Amino acid sequence: MIFWILIAVLTAGVAGLLIAPLMKPRPQPTTAREDEAAVYRDQMKEIDRDLALGLLGEKEADYARAEIGRRLLAATDAPQRGLTPAALPRPHRITTLLVILCPPIVGLAGYLMLGSPGMPDQPLAARLANPGNNIELLIAKAERHLAQNPNDGAGWDLLAPIYMRSGRFADADQAFRNSIRILGATPQRLAGLGETMVAANQGIVTDEARGFFEKAVALEPDNMRSRFYVALGLEQAGRKAEALAAFNAIKRDSPPGAAWESLVNQHIAANSENAPGNPSAADVAAAQNLSGQDRQAMIAGMVESLAERLKSDPKNIEGWLRLVRSYMVLGREQDARNALQTGLKTFPAETGEGQRLVALAREIGLGEGIVQ
Repeated sequence: MIFWILIAVLTAGVAGLLIAPLMKPRPQPTTAREDEAAVYRDQMKEIDRDLALGLLGEKEADYARAEIGRRLLAATDAPQRGLTPAALPRPHRITTLLVILCPPIVGLAGYLMLGSPGMPDQPLAARLANPGNNIELLIAKAERHLAQNPNDGAGWDLLAPIYMRSGRFADADQAFRNSIRILGATPQRLAGLGETMVAANQGIVTDEARGFFEKAVALEPDNMRSRFYVALGLEQAGRKAEALAAFNAIKRDSPPGAAWESLVNQHIAANSENAPGNPSAADVAAAQNLSGQDRQAMIAGMVESLAERLKSDPKNIEGWLRLVRSYMVLGREQDARNALQTGLKTFPAETGEGQRLVALAREIGLGEGIVQ
């Protein structure tokens, strides 16, 4: 019933649009007197233009204006004989009838011959069965499948990056978590979940996101994308020394001319300025005047001083991280391992601080034998 009501409304609207021009009166033509007056007015304007251009003198212009003005008055005051206002034309009845009746009759006859008003819409299932290149239909098809098969890890694994590219970060987050829960953690799934969280937080690497990237690096140490996000998270958290070490490690392990080399260099430069744990300006100035052997001894003395401070202040996680790195810079790998083991006694691996030590161990190549 609603269908036929819509047809009637549309038919009436179309008929109205077609009839409207027939109902309007034709504009009355101008009379001869009106045309003559218009000519005189144009001549007045021409006199002004000629006067402005210097083609006429003032007296000539005044005389011409007076003459044309007299003719203009005569034209406008003269009675218009034989002219009566045109009456509005009556629409031709046959034309109006044809306009009203033909479109609906022809349209209805054609629809009854070719159309099927009683046929229902194409079912959603039929459309989803053949979505073609329609991304929205592809997503809807996958969602419908997963609603019926929520433990299909492959389906979640396929849908998660599509959600991510579509900007549906909350859905992508849930899809990545489901795929990890069902299929297990892989570097790609962990990194995908971390990147989703970063995108949802406008580029901020939260502690939780950095944790997923660190797990991805633990499974695949050469995953430079995840290592970059780990370093970026450290930088955003204000942990400049750790961020600097992480970015330097990325640069060291990257192939020459890597696409990310320029970006990594920018972060290295940014984190090198006043990085915690770096020698002070006075230390640097003093070191410039020392021989190579004396300079090395000075650095070693600073490291030993840090080690002594940590004996009385073992809860200083930044100190342990700095000490391990310093030993590695000096080439004292065994001392670095010993410092890691001592630090992990104070900060067990399951704690947040311990995880930072574990991540550092993997980053500098000391994970074997230290991290279980």
